[in-house]
Amino acid sequence: MEIKKISTKKELREFVSFPIKLYKDHPYFVPPLIFDELNTFNPAKNPALEFCEVACFVAKEGKTLLGRIAVILNKEANKRFDEKHVRFGWFDVVDNPEVTEALMGAAADWARQRGMEAIKGPMGFCDFDNEGMLIHGFDQLGTFATLYNYPYYPQHLEQLGFRKEVDWVEFQIDVPEELSERYFRFAELLAQKFDLKVVSCKSTRELAKRYGKKIFQLLNDSYDVLYGYVPLNEKQVDYYIKLYLSFVRPELVSLVVTPEDRVVGLGIAIPSMSKAFQKAKGKLLPFGFIHMLKAIRKNDLVDFYLMGIHPEYQSKGLNSLIFTDMLPKFQKNGYRLAETNPELETNSRIQALWSEFGPRHHKTRRIYIKEI
Repeated sequence: MEIKKISTKKELREFVSFPIKLYKDHPYFVPPLIFDELNTFNPAKNPALEFCEVACFVAKEGKTLLGRIAVILNKEANKRFDEKHVRFGWFDVVDNPEVTEALMGAAADWARQRGMEAIKGPMGFCDFDNEGMLIHGFDQLGTFATLYNYPYYPQHLEQLGFRKEVDWVEFQIDVPEELSERYFRFAELLAQKFDLKVVSCKSTRELAKRYGKKIFQLLNDSYDVLYGYVPLNEKQVDYYIKLYLSFVRPELVSLVVTPEDRVVGLGIAIPSMSKAFQKAKGKLLPFGFIHMLKAIRKNDLVDFYLMGIHPEYQSKGLNSLIFTDMLPKFQKNGYRLAETNPELETNSRIQALWSEFGPRHHKTRRIYIKEI
């Protein structure tokens, strides 16, 4: 077995394509789009690379790829939290603990050469990259915004002395056939009390132009106290506006705004792309985009992609404004089941948003850490 640091475009493509082969025809794995993955490692595309160092390693036996890992030094995160940590991500291996040990060893050597003291992950360049290793829910369909891994991944890490740093939980929710009149009345009174209203846009262009920066300012404000969060800078905001707001359905974006048009509450839902991504097998062409268009038009599963409430309005019930706007649209579009994105296990405020709808905890994912 050879551990090699990748250095060419061909090697990078092999690196990002590896999980598609490792999980071929797996019923729950959702492959990423290869071009998206390549762009993430492209300094001309991803502004996080202005303050992050990264090295990618692969494990090979002859020409056979056995595993991969990216190790990331996020200088802004270390400065913000006064720590000397590196992150590992894009970690995938065959079921051989020796491969995991060799890859982690290469990552740790790289980190020590830069004066770092611990390695943790899986994490990305920033908090809007997929993160967290699945430790519960291996029999559940993944989403395009989360990682999937075999059950042996956490076993490999724990054998090497990695321990829990933090967990995220995810929930499934049955879309109610109707909301009680009391719920709508409460939302109406709340809007009057705080002089707020819910708005939506007719096009993604209008959404991005009018509210794009305001949306990410809200996310910076509302996520600021969460684990490991580093506020996005202006270049990153522009990057994620193009990346995320270009493909959402505007009618599934609910914005709670003040009279000054400041966004203080946000809900973004997306028809589930999981099965479409599975059919696309990492490629938009020639037929991948057709599967995605079909998923957008007809689906019974919807993902709660992003939720945010400004700290000034948290615990005041603003979620009722968002849900009374979104849930009738869910019903209209035939969505029967909704899935939340990962939420910190300690984030009781966000988990309280779903309490009225009988949420089922079906997945847990973890950040592991180890001193080096």
